[in-house]
Order: sequence, then structure tokens, then C-alpha cells
Amino acid sequence: MKKPKPDRPRLDKAQVADTALGLLNDVGLEGLTLRAIAKELNVQAPALYWHFKNKQALLDEMATVMFRRMVGAEEPAAAVGYEPHRPHGPWQEWLMLGNRRLRATLLRYRDGAKVFSGSRFTGTDHGPGMEANLRFLTEAGFTADQAAWASSTTYLYTLGFVTEEQGMQPHSPDGPPGVDVAGRAELLADYPLAAAAGEQLFAGYDERFEEGLRLIVAGIEARYGVR
Repeated sequence: MKKPKPDRPRLDKAQVADTALGLLNDVGLEGLTLRAIAKELNVQAPALYWHFKNKQALLDEMATVMFRRMVGAEEPAAAVGYEPHRPHGPWQEWLMLGNRRLRATLLRYRDGAKVFSGSRFTGTDHGPGMEANLRFLTEAGFTADQAAWASSTTYLYTLGFVTEEQGMQPHSPDGPPGVDVAGRAELLADYPLAAAAGEQLFAGYDERFEEGLRLIVAGIEARYGVR
């Protein structure tokens, strides 16, 4: 008499998204297919459609998992002075701190910014932190609309910056190389300012991110007059 086959553990959305994020660093967003994820999980691709009707639904869940990791126990927020539900200090520093942490999270994954871009969180995990941040800004002197604009503007800056940053970085020996800054300067020798700008445009991403973030925060302060 044949022994019954043991039941295979049921897949859930979080498990599929976690596997997808693990594959992302190897294949990039373009190579991330439901078929590839199913192979990694040792299941048939149709099994994934029970949870995700299309790739965008999967990206939504992946972005949600990335967010949970950013504010959760996997990398304790307190270790870097960022506790999302407890805003503190000058609002300028708080905005910058949150966006530094967002950038660090996106950079942990190949094409991480592209995964986040256009995705919608599948739960309400972001609700408490968002509410606390907006309340913190309104108590600092912003109107509700200004608080939303200030938060979204810095967020979109970070998202766009990391998208460009990751797009310019080589991911594998077979992939496109990074920008040859010296070669670019030689090519633009007749345009000295444009040639010299390469050092700022295609190198020193940490410094560039910080400077751009400070420019935006200073602009928010000047625009809304909240000090």
C-alpha cells in the first residue's frame, strides 16, 4: 500500500515576495518572471496566479515586504536613530533621516527603486508611521497640505535619485559598464564645464544624494517659512 504523499506547505504572498526579492539581485527586474519564481519555489507557475493576478500585483507585495523590512526588526530602526512611529528633533533632520534610510533600503536590492516606483502597499503597515510623520510636521508649523507635499517631494527625490544611481551601476561582468568619467571628460574636452561636471554627475553618489536632499529641504523651509 502506497504511503500518502506529505502535503506540500501552502504558499502565501509573503513567501512568494520574499523569494522574488531573493532572485531580484541575480536577474534584475526585467528577468524576474512568475515562471522563474515558480521554479525557485519548485511549484508550477499557475500556482502563483492564485495570489497574484499579474506582475504588478507581485511588485506591490515586494514593495510592501521591502517597507516592512525597512521599519521592522530585521534591521532595527533604533540602531540608526530612526523610529518611524516616534518622530523627534528638528523636522529638517527628521525628513533627511527618513530618506537616507529609504535610499539604504532601496540599494539593498538590484532595481529596488524600480520595484518601489508605481507600487502600492498591500496592507496598512505604513499607516502608523505616515500618520505620525504628518502630525509631526503639522505640529512643527506646516499645514496638512504642506506636510503632504514636503513628505512626497523628498520621497520622490530619493526614488528618482536611486533609480538613476542603480541604472548607472554595472550589475554583472556581462552587463553594461559604468560611466568612464575620464573618457567622458576627454570626449568633451572642448566643453570644459560640461567635462568637469562628470565628477559630480557620475561619481560620489553618497555626497550627491546628501547635497541634493539638503537643497530640497532648504527649499521647503524657504517656501513654507517653517523653521
